[in-house]
Amino acid sequence: MAEPTFPKTVTLAITGASGAQYALRLLQCLLAARVRVWLLLSDAARIVINTETAVTLPEAEEHTESFLRELYGAEVGQLTLFGKRDWFSPVASGTGASSSLVICPASGGTLSAIACGASNNLIERAADVALKERRKLILVPREAPYSEIHLENMLKLTRMGAVILPASPGFYQKPQSVEDLVDFVVARILSQLDIEQKLLPPWGQG
Repeated sequence: MAEPTFPKTVTLAITGASGAQYALRLLQCLLAARVRVWLLLSDAARIVINTETAVTLPEAEEHTESFLRELYGAEVGQLTLFGKRDWFSPVASGTGASSSLVICPASGGTLSAIACGASNNLIERAADVALKERRKLILVPREAPYSEIHLENMLKLTRMGAVILPASPGFYQKPQSVEDLVDFVVARILSQLDIEQKLLPPWGQG
């Protein structure tokens, strides 16, 4: 039996900034929308996920992919986790990378590394590829307050073509829970990816 095909592929990178809830909810929504996801996970991200959420990732990194696939009901071939130094993964090359990369949440250190062109791990290399190939790069910083360094890096990345989408939920939809606040940000990311979402109605249609 042939593996199912998926209409879109998105690379999702999760770094160690606070805000793991945004990343996991985004992953869940992408999989529910039948998007193929190439997942990149930093060491710090694993710690933050285990600290901030009810999800406890397996200690053995090689079991993480199957754990998340089962947790969110991913189809066969829909979710692939690449190691931080898997230089032969498709995201490491312009000939194989997906058309969109989301780094959610994006730590200040990750912003700095990308702005400077560092490629010391697969997340940084994937972002470097997205910029050089003029592909969609969405960065979701979750920091407060921003230092001048953060602001300079975000301005620099914006001028390179990246989209800076801070994890700053709005309140005009009258949120009733933390989940509603998370969904606000995730909805904005999905809209940037041109993926239909029902988490947040368009302005004026609520």
